[in-house]
Amino acid sequence: MRPGVPRWILLPAAVGTAFVLLPLVAILARVPWADLGELVGSDASREALLLSLRTSGTSTLLCILLGVPMAVVLARTSFPGQRLVRSLVLLPLVLPPVVGGLALLYTFGRRGLLGETLDVLGIQVAFSTAAVVMAQTFVALPFLVVSLEGALRTAGERYELVAATLGARPTTVFRRVTLPLVLPGLASGAVLAFARALGEFGATITFAGSLQGVTRTMPTQIYLLRETDVDGAVALSLVLVVVAVLVIGLAHRGRAGGAL
Repeated sequence: MRPGVPRWILLPAAVGTAFVLLPLVAILARVPWADLGELVGSDASREALLLSLRTSGTSTLLCILLGVPMAVVLARTSFPGQRLVRSLVLLPLVLPPVVGGLALLYTFGRRGLLGETLDVLGIQVAFSTAAVVMAQTFVALPFLVVSLEGALRTAGERYELVAATLGARPTTVFRRVTLPLVLPGLASGAVLAFARALGEFGATITFAGSLQGVTRTMPTQIYLLRETDVDGAVALSLVLVVVAVLVIGLAHRGRAGGAL
């Protein structure tokens, strides 16, 4: 039996819900349903959607490859300056995306910190599809790290300690015990990272630009269309809203599975 909640709290809860839902209802009201297929199926829109899905998938894989070790280190070790490191790792969560894009540009751009070295090697990162992936990874990585670190701390270390006591090596413990134990949390974090990458705009347009078929993702396409084709922008916005709802549903199921 769950404890009740004060009746007065229902009113601000309802206002907050309405504040979130009304803009979505407004989008649905503006969707040109008769021309929806044509607007979403245009060459530019289709290219932007496919590029967004491809780059978001790639950045999610990078988030898993980099974020899992980061979360394990933060959750299972202790070292001087750990709180500072955690704060810096999670900084993109609160950092304006445009600032993140500028940071990437001044790091990997042609005149950036590493850009000149990369240019000598014949590697140009900025304003390329690789730049889109890097921008998406930069803003999405903290979502996976914070989700997985929370799952690791919630799961505790007792099963890992038992495995180590029985003679299992650290790599074996990590592969056979730790990962299966937090798999729902990892799946939830990966889904959230994919959603964040799919909706990324500020860092992408700053670091990668807007070249059709190369760096123009769905959010960028929507931004450009809002000046010349409002119906097209609304139609593409609906696509992202639908994808976001599906992603949130999958993440919620992953968390619920982990709770069980």
